[in-house]
Amino acid sequence: MRLATWNVNSVNARLETVVRWFEEAQPDVACLQEIKCVDEKFPAEAFERLGYNVEVHGQKTYNGVALLSKSPLEDVTRGLPGDDADDQARYIEAVVSGPRPVRVASIYLPNGNPVTTEKYDYKLSWMGRLQARAQDLLALEEPLALLGDYNVIPEPRDAENPEKWLDDALYQPRTREAFRALKWLGLSDAYLQADGAPGAYTFWDYQAGAWPRNHGIRIDHALLSPQAADILKSCEIHRDVRGWDKPSDHVPLVIELGL
Repeated sequence: MRLATWNVNSVNARLETVVRWFEEAQPDVACLQEIKCVDEKFPAEAFERLGYNVEVHGQKTYNGVALLSKSPLEDVTRGLPGDDADDQARYIEAVVSGPRPVRVASIYLPNGNPVTTEKYDYKLSWMGRLQARAQDLLALEEPLALLGDYNVIPEPRDAENPEKWLDDALYQPRTREAFRALKWLGLSDAYLQADGAPGAYTFWDYQAGAWPRNHGIRIDHALLSPQAADILKSCEIHRDVRGWDKPSDHVPLVIELGL
């Protein structure tokens, strides 16, 4: 089973590019972030024609996440538990049915900038809620994949120029500490487990020639439960997609599980 995560930076604005990638890559399950539309404006028919079941947790203009699967999606959860007042569409979770089901979540973790504002407090609070949710899901002892745009640069090796990110919420010590705490629950970083080569990034800013100069960062991650990590076969970053017409500033990350 091939599972993908991709921050598409507006699914409707980049629909042709997104559909092209789906046609070429043929993921079994895809987690999309920053779709930037309400549920009814999501172009579901374009993906249903390709054989996907679609579940969306959208929001007008901002945020928004989706799950697309060639197998039926069950037990769908929209919104990260832990704060009923949080109206930002950043989390959707479901069980992908099959001979051995796998639980998958599409995550769009808050950016958190500027760090001197309540936006950073919200980021850390959201990460705390994600840790609590992950702990509950790990107790089920089932294959679990938490995929998405985490807006976290875990280590210096995950940025071409880490010194330029010292004041950014993505690289703050408390951000990285919270990410480590999440992993220490028993989650494995699929890229580090399957490859781990430095210089592999998932995001390049649109400004200042970042893409051609490879001034990127690795902020899109796939965290796996032990039951999923044990059957991880590969993890690939589809770097070339950043060079397509009307690209997102992120590229797809694809893992393969032996399911």
